[in-house]
Order: sequence, then C-alpha cells, then structure tokens
Amino acid sequence: MMDGEILLKARGVSKSFGAARVLHEVSFDVRRGEVLGILGPNGAGKTTLFNMISGDLKVSGGEIQLGETALRGEPPFRRCQMGIGRTYQIPRPYSGMTTFENLLVAAAFGGGRSEKQSYAFCADVLRECELYDKANVSAGALTLLDRKRLELARALASDPKLLLLDEIAGGLTDDESKALVALVRRIRDRGITIVWIEHVLHALMAVADRLLVLNFGEKIAEGLPAEVIALPEVQRVYMGIEA
Repeated sequence: MMDGEILLKARGVSKSFGAARVLHEVSFDVRRGEVLGILGPNGAGKTTLFNMISGDLKVSGGEIQLGETALRGEPPFRRCQMGIGRTYQIPRPYSGMTTFENLLVAAAFGGGRSEKQSYAFCADVLRECELYDKANVSAGALTLLDRKRLELARALASDPKLLLLDEIAGGLTDDESKALVALVRRIRDRGITIVWIEHVLHALMAVADRLLVLNFGEKIAEGLPAEVIALPEVQRVYMGIEA
C-alpha cells in the first residue's frame, strides 16, 4: 500500500437494476498518485462502477468520496469540474470537430478555462498525447489508435485529479498497445491518479501499483499485481485456469 492522501474512497458501493444486482458492497481506496488496475470478466460490474464514480449512474447503496467530498447527486459535468476525468470503451469524439476543437470543449467546459487560456494548455496536451500534428484533422477521420489517444487527451484537457480509463487499450495491436502504455506511464509520472479497467493484462501489469478483481459484482481480490495474479481464484475466474 502506498503512503499518502486517499483521493478516492468507495465504501459498500452497490448497484441494482430492479431485481438484478450488478455490484454488491464493493469497498476500496485509491491514494493520490497511485494507479489502481481493475480486472474481471465481462459482466463483473467494472464499467458500472466507473459509471457511478463519474455520475453516469446513481449509487444504489454505499458511498463514494473524492477527497473529503461525498459524491451524491452531482451530474457528470459537475464531477468533471470537481476533478474526475474519464474515457469510454468506445471512443466518443465530436466527429464533426477537429482534434484541437475536441480538446477546447473539454478545457472550457470541464476544466473551467477561458478560450484564450485553453489554447496553449490544449496544445501541450496534444503534444503529450502525440496528436499535435493532427490538431486540424477531423476527429472522425482518425485511426483507432489516434481516437484512443484523443479520448485520453480530452479527459486530460479537463485537468483531472483522478483519471478513469475504461479499456483504453482494447482493439489495439501489440505495438499500438505499447505506445499507449508509454503514454499512460507519462501521465502517471505527472502525478495524476489513475483507475484503469483493462482486459489487456500485460498493459495493466506494466503500469498498475495495485490490482482489484471483481466477479459477479463482488470484490474477490485486491493487492500487489504479481500477488493478485498468482491467486488460484483469480486465475480460475479471470484466465480460466484451474488451480
């Protein structure tokens, strides 16, 4: 466990849709500057958890805190302004806008910067995400890797304290995945706290400080990556390996 201030705290977080229970009393902490990886098979509740942190879904039970502030009824745009940035499994750029314009929207409405203040900041984010030479390219014309980079860049343009990455490496080749991992490492090295859902295990293992594993909406393991992956239950549930 890393030392330092707890930035994100979840206590007994649950979510149900009618009689269907998707998450059941999940608790964990994320410390400032840490990278927490979340693993689990499809349907484990990973994205549902993200949606409750970002405000896309309401919590059925338990509590989520950002710093000392309990997150209750705040809508997604307000949570973005509070310091939570996120990506989605399927990139959602404003396809009719350029790459640069996509970032300006995030910087102005998420980061609270004036348009003038946003220009230099967004240019820096484009450089960091290796999109500077595509600043004036329509977002809808980008390759999958660059759309993934843009998804990440838009989240960074809101200047988040906490960055939620939802399967950002999915669908990429090995080389593309390595390029994205290098970018996530640079973001981590800037001190941004990251929670990362990912099925590409080698990508997650290359960056995460700790892993949390969900199955059928319940936490089944949490700890150092090598120790968690070695657990027989995790190997059985996540990798289909019988101990």
